[in-house]
Amino acid sequence: MPSRQTIDRFIALVESGAGLDPIEQFYTDDASMQENQHPPRIGKAALLAHEARALAGVARVQATAVRPVLVEGTTVVIRWVFDITRRDGLHTRLEELAYQRWQGELIAQEQFFYDPAQLAAVAPAM
Repeated sequence: MPSRQTIDRFIALVESGAGLDPIEQFYTDDASMQENQHPPRIGKAALLAHEARALAGVARVQATAVRPVLVEGTTVVIRWVFDITRRDGLHTRLEELAYQRWQGELIAQEQFFYDPAQLAAVAPAM
């Protein structure tokens, strides 16, 4: 079960815009990550590669965890809001729930739940 301090450090790192660091520091080597009902990505190397590809097209990401964060045993649920400005100048806002299963102080499994239509709703950055 993760400590509240560990969860808070993870959230602070994501909110700081630390790129790949949250995956490197807070995921098990065999962790899985899944978008809605798509097949999961498995293994830290696969998670890092996917995130690097996603960030390559992004100029700026502002992440905000909406409190409260729900914790029950090894399960943590975080409501995230991401304001994303792509390199082409377009902007989108993505709101999602991250459903996590922790092993000790590391995330072993994560599934994101969001409306994919949010990804298409881009407009020029203000």
